[in-house]
Amino acid sequence: MAVFNCAATFRGGKIHVFYRAVGDYAHYTSCLGYAIFDEDLNPLERPEKPIFSPDIKLWEMSIEDPRFTEIDGELYLTYVVTPTPSAPDAVRRRLGIPESERAGPRTALARVDNFCQFTRLGIITPYDADERDVVLFPEKIQRRYAAIHRPSNWIGLGHPVEKPSIWFSFLDDLPGRMYDHKVIMEPEQPWEGKKIGAGPPPIKTKAGWLLIYHGVDSGHVYRAGVALLDLEEPWRVLGRAMEPIMEPEERYEREGDVPNVVFPEGALVMGDELLVFYGAADKVCCVASARLDELIEQLSSKQ
Repeated sequence: MAVFNCAATFRGGKIHVFYRAVGDYAHYTSCLGYAIFDEDLNPLERPEKPIFSPDIKLWEMSIEDPRFTEIDGELYLTYVVTPTPSAPDAVRRRLGIPESERAGPRTALARVDNFCQFTRLGIITPYDADERDVVLFPEKIQRRYAAIHRPSNWIGLGHPVEKPSIWFSFLDDLPGRMYDHKVIMEPEQPWEGKKIGAGPPPIKTKAGWLLIYHGVDSGHVYRAGVALLDLEEPWRVLGRAMEPIMEPEERYEREGDVPNVVFPEGALVMGDELLVFYGAADKVCCVASARLDELIEQLSSKQ
């Protein structure tokens, strides 16, 4: 019924994509599908069955929004689990599901071998955090594992931000406890005024960590933004584009289960080109490209 929000990695001369897949709207339970492409994005393989499905024994009612990170030769997958299904608002209203039963998501971690073997490593986000957008750094920061996350309910009284923002944290292991949380960025511009969250894992460049993120405005339109973070202290922003780098323009981005959404989750550097894999309107998987050097140059000029 819907395929969207895809992770991507490049191995063995092929592009490997995990995507969120919804088989029916009645329960709106997601699993992960798998597809393989060549370097020119020609499709090579797409298994008929899910590659990774919820485990009810672990109270995984849905598996959503995957992100790949390779650390020391190992491939890790962060993914969202919900204790109960959580369909889009329009679907929930049609099915009569009350607002009080909305799920509180958390993010889990798995190690992936040969793109078919999964070792679940457990939940990595704080118990009290409503978390959907967790990405790992592909290398240690100050000799420690590190992540970017977006605790949606860490806002208002007792917190340093008023709206859902992008945070940095260290981890004491993989899996491990998140600690030493620091705010990286808050919503600033009208196009991201409601909330912001990480997209793909940060990409290391000579100029800094390139962070592609999503922003949501008051009309619930999802766009993609970009920022440059310090290599040694990624909670320090070196440059940040004031305007979005992507917004819903095509019909498949404007019309779908959740209209007006571009949601980046995967990114690959292929030569001098940056490929960004994203979900559109919670219905389809897409890819966009940009010259990496041009993007870095624009951000570096904002330091």
